[in-house]
Amino acid sequence: MNICIVCGARPNFIKVAPVIRAIEAAQGQGKNVDFKLVFTGAEDDPTLENGLFDDLQVRRPDVCLGVTCVNLNELTGQVMSAFENYLRQNPTDTVIVVDDLASTMATAIVTKKQGLRLVHLAAGTRSFDIRMPKEINRLVIDGLSDILFTAGMSNNSIANREGAELSKVYMVGNVLIDNLRFNRNRLVRPAVFDALGLEEKRYVVFTLNRKALIENKENLGQMLESVARNNNGMPIVAPLRGLAKSVVEECQGLMETPALTLVDPMPYLEFSYLTAHAAGIITDSGNVAEEATFNQVPCITLNSYTEHEETVKVGTNILVGEDAEQLGEEFRNMVSGQWKSGNLPDRWDGRSAERIVQILLEQR
Repeated sequence: MNICIVCGARPNFIKVAPVIRAIEAAQGQGKNVDFKLVFTGAEDDPTLENGLFDDLQVRRPDVCLGVTCVNLNELTGQVMSAFENYLRQNPTDTVIVVDDLASTMATAIVTKKQGLRLVHLAAGTRSFDIRMPKEINRLVIDGLSDILFTAGMSNNSIANREGAELSKVYMVGNVLIDNLRFNRNRLVRPAVFDALGLEEKRYVVFTLNRKALIENKENLGQMLESVARNNNGMPIVAPLRGLAKSVVEECQGLMETPALTLVDPMPYLEFSYLTAHAAGIITDSGNVAEEATFNQVPCITLNSYTEHEETVKVGTNILVGEDAEQLGEEFRNMVSGQWKSGNLPDRWDGRSAERIVQILLEQR
């Protein structure tokens, strides 16, 4: 079996790393399976530093399609053309796509037009807001996929409700957790601990990436003010990059007392150490919220929904939307140690990738 694993951005590599390791383990057992790792972006993408692949213990992409345009419709067309050329030159029978990017949808469409088996990792996630481009991507990808690997029962229910056959949907668990278990004893204490005098369980981590939050500077400023009023002396560390960093700096420049201490982005194993040992996390990232539930760290998500309901229903996550007042209330609870207890959701056992590879080998 020749598998093509497609990634469109840095977080995708973190999710497919356990699958790659499981495929290599199957090869070591004599199974007839091979793979190529394809990145839709440029080879010199600054977010894909060599340290990331060293931390994940996987190789760099075998092929980079080199598509870098910002306009999503233009990107979709260019990725479709480049990926079609790739498939013509590389024998492939199964394509694995991840999550919900425009590039993910583009490669999914080309895969089915070529008559190949399409596999969607982290299927069945929905915001139920059709105005979101990613929601359209999810609907298209799930609708085309021959195999849908989901992280939880709520994702299974969504896929089945939308018409996916039961035989196509497999709840394999959260593959992101495979990485956390794999790296549990490999985490690296960041230098920022000594630089800022941080103590374990005596600081909060803040991350920001969602476009809607960054573009609404007035509301973001109010949210940061709310955090500053309720931190009770707790340091708040923010490893931010790019536009998120510059907008937060602009907002904090207007504040009497800045809420966050901005630090440089960290390598994967250092960032994982930082979040695992925090007193709490404020984020707009579903991945970070999932990791917080695994590490049993209180988490506030700056969104009104989550594609991973188990982090709220079972785990340590609470949603506050974009409401500065609600954020302040929950943050006050967080720093005072008043937080709900959480448990690990079903199949967060670190064996999701093993199940994925086993199913692929059985169902071909």
